[in-house]
Amino acid sequence: MPNKFTTALKPKPTPVSAGKIAESDSVEQGRGKHIGGYFDPAVSKQMRAIALEEDSSVQALLEEALDMLFQSRNLPLIATRKDKKG
Repeated sequence: MPNKFTTALKPKPTPVSAGKIAESDSVEQGRGKHIGGYFDPAVSKQMRAIALEEDSSVQALLEEALDMLFQSRNLPLIATRKDKKG
């Protein structure tokens, strides 16, 4: 059973850096829930190239791809963000 002293000496979690938003903050601010994965760097490069070519964003391409996945499984198209401007 750990005592209070050893518990107090345990390292604290590192705070979120200035460039990153904590997931709970993001959800509370209406940005939604982060979904991510690890892919070959070529995937990222190709996604950014398509986004640039189509004057779009990687976010918009991922929304489109997820809605296509949902559609292929006869599920509601819910990935496209409702809070988009314009």
